[in-house]
Amino acid sequence: MVAAGGAGMSAIATLLAEAGHEVSGSDAVAGENLETLRRTGVAVRVGHHADSVIGADLVVVSTAVAAGNVEVEAARAAGIPVLNRRQFLPLMAREQPFVSVSGTHGKTSTTSMLAVALRGAGADVSWLIGARPEGLGSAARHRPGPYLVLEADESDGSFLAGPRRGAVVTNLEADHLEFWGDTAALRQGFVEFVEGTEGPVVVCGDDPGSASLASHGSATASTRTYGRQPSCDYRIESLETSVSGSAFRLCSRFGTQQVVLGVPGSHNALNAAGALALTAELGEDLPAAAEALRSHTGVHRRFERRGSAGGVEVVDDYAHLPTEVSAALRAAADTGPRRLVVVFQPHRYSRTEALWAQFAPSFDAADVLVLTDIFPAGEAPREGVSGRLVHDAVARRGVVSPVWAATLPEAAAALGDLLEEGDLLMTVGAGDVREVGDMVLAAREGS
Repeated sequence: MVAAGGAGMSAIATLLAEAGHEVSGSDAVAGENLETLRRTGVAVRVGHHADSVIGADLVVVSTAVAAGNVEVEAARAAGIPVLNRRQFLPLMAREQPFVSVSGTHGKTSTTSMLAVALRGAGADVSWLIGARPEGLGSAARHRPGPYLVLEADESDGSFLAGPRRGAVVTNLEADHLEFWGDTAALRQGFVEFVEGTEGPVVVCGDDPGSASLASHGSATASTRTYGRQPSCDYRIESLETSVSGSAFRLCSRFGTQQVVLGVPGSHNALNAAGALALTAELGEDLPAAAEALRSHTGVHRRFERRGSAGGVEVVDDYAHLPTEVSAALRAAADTGPRRLVVVFQPHRYSRTEALWAQFAPSFDAADVLVLTDIFPAGEAPREGVSGRLVHDAVARRGVVSPVWAATLPEAAAALGDLLEEGDLLMTVGAGDVREVGDMVLAAREGS
């Protein structure tokens, strides 16, 4: 495993090791994931060395690895197959068919809920998720059951890996167009995802993009919808949200099921409904699955409570697309009558260039907003593209007046004057913005 310390690659390495394969890996720098892999029995090295691949039957390489990597080149010279994640996943599916969760956002939370629900229903499933669910203990685990519950990533087309015995589509919006080219090609990818699934598919009926997949060609007969719309096959009714979580009734042809969650927000109710809908469609015990979700307390970096100091509570959320930022802030606003102070860090130059104008209404629920420059995620800068685009779009909307702080330390310094006792501070973004929360906590604890 080349670049085994990344979240996705380390999860795959863990699952393979637990399945009984001999796994080794390397990464450019040491880190927590490498140490966790070492404890799992994976032989890890810091730094890339040509002799690391000696004796390997297969080399799997992260898409983050630059061309010319010495381990990749050594493997190719020795005739050892080299596969990226997209190429490797189908080999895993041959061993244990996938139950895949995809969509523009909400994948991680829905996948973790699906794994919890299926386990609660008695299915001893494996799982491979892009972050660590608190209730499952790890991002990946191998079990001997009938499925591997997979967070299926559309960003590189790897969500099409199969065979798939079931699938969820949480939503379908324009993203990762640097890979797909345009929204028509992205949608066609999801059509293939739905039609190529050898089993039940459930799609969110509240989202126009995913709902349109339910009536597409051969997918119609085996596709069900979930959401709050009256026409949904699995319908959310009597939704209540609070600081401690949410509750609703899920109505379907199987009757009415009361669902109680330990995570707040209407978006999490949708995620749970999708997970329970597919659990029921797979023929598993729906009441037992719903009961299991009571114990689900969230996923790493999804409304994750980081601490409190000086009368300010700090939470962090991975939301980085306009719709999911809006949903995350609405969930935060539902937690109580207090000021919501938000720090947002845009993610990727390509994404900001494509979506900056759509962020304008995403922060309407904020009382105070600090915007930073872009977290590049390995992308080269693009002329005229910066976090200022988002700042100016929000400012023109006029609902909240954004404060500009280009760097994270500047954002933390600005918050020293902006925060008041009783505030909820929320760091939002897929980069390293949560460090702002840590800076603020340290400063307030010191004072």
